Amino acid sequence: MKLVVIGCGQCGGRIADEFARQNIVARTQRGLDIITGALAVNTDTADLSGLSYIKPDYQHRILIGGQRTRGHGVGKVNEIGAEIAREDSDKVLEGIRSVERFAETDAFLLIAGAAGGTGSGTVSVLTQQIKEHYAGKPLYAIIVLPFRYEEITEERTVYNVGTCLKSIYLVADAVVLVDNQRYVREKSSISSNFSSINTRIVTPFYNLLCPGEETNRKYIGARVLDAGDIMQTLAGWAVIGHGTTNIPRIKIFDGNFDFRGKLDFRNKANATLRGVQAMNQAISALSLGCTPADAKRALYLLTAPHGEMTMDMIKQISSYLKRIAPQAIIRAGDYPRGKGSLDVTVVLSELINSRKVMDYFNKALRYTHLVKMRRGGMEYEYREIEGNLSDLPSLL
Repeated sequence: MKLVVIGCGQCGGRIADEFARQNIVARTQRGLDIITGALAVNTDTADLSGLSYIKPDYQHRILIGGQRTRGHGVGKVNEIGAEIAREDSDKVLEGIRSVERFAETDAFLLIAGAAGGTGSGTVSVLTQQIKEHYAGKPLYAIIVLPFRYEEITEERTVYNVGTCLKSIYLVADAVVLVDNQRYVREKSSISSNFSSINTRIVTPFYNLLCPGEETNRKYIGARVLDAGDIMQTLAGWAVIGHGTTNIPRIKIFDGNFDFRGKLDFRNKANATLRGVQAMNQAISALSLGCTPADAKRALYLLTAPHGEMTMDMIKQISSYLKRIAPQAIIRAGDYPRGKGSLDVTVVLSELINSRKVMDYFNKALRYTHLVKMRRGGMEYEYREIEGNLSDLPSLL
């Protein structure tokens, strides 16, 4: 599957930059292109300057709202970000038109942090604008949820998240949710944390995007998971996870491989167990904590050397996923790549009853109510807010 990736705001731009890096890795290691174009859109010049892999020209690093913000951002006010996106969306559309291999693109992927101003405000507006111009291609979004400290210390954060989630859900074909807090390493430096988080966000997509682009017969699986399977799976709220286990080397005796050891029944059982362990790890590492039973669609991809993938392993992995997501339509594939590890990528989609999302909506409604009371000069008294999503403003 080939994507045009568009990062909105600082968070989205850095993750898009990581996608561009991963495409270089895919081209170098596998001879494949999975990203036809990577763009970064921002109201802040410094953020655009800090990228490493997205091309530095104005068609790939796109500054919007320059006259209004003077290249210094929107100060966490996502309504301003949305207004600027509406005014300058033609710059983004021009950038898309400049993508050299756009005809090969299967879908768009827009990325933004939900808590900020530029990304939170622009992502839904740009999704809507692109959808109007390229109706035949799916539009997916990765929305990154804030760190816990941001929710506690920055009152405006939850409002931005709530309005961003509501708006992007209305226009995107699917929204992959990522919880920043799940990737934090408390004792690492800020720069190390951000770099590690961005890598861990993008890594699960690497194997997922490659199988459908393979042309070498050696690396084409018995069941290829291609763009069509991904498109049929992604819908509504979605999460993604990746798990890996190491494959032990075959022992050598007197210069010869110990084939008896490889055929030993205990080694066969251990090989199957490795697949289940990788699946379990992928579920544990989902980009947002959720209940798998709430998923209506799911897929998994098993990536490992030819000799490591067996029918028994596929059976066990499939049974495991069906057991924890009994209502889901499951699609699966195998990808004979790699040497020393066995990897499983899992996507759960069309999630219902996401407690995390509903919690943000409720907090955003409470913030909206609080602001109205302050403007009216009334004293705020904490209480449960009874309302529905129509009471929460849309950025569209």
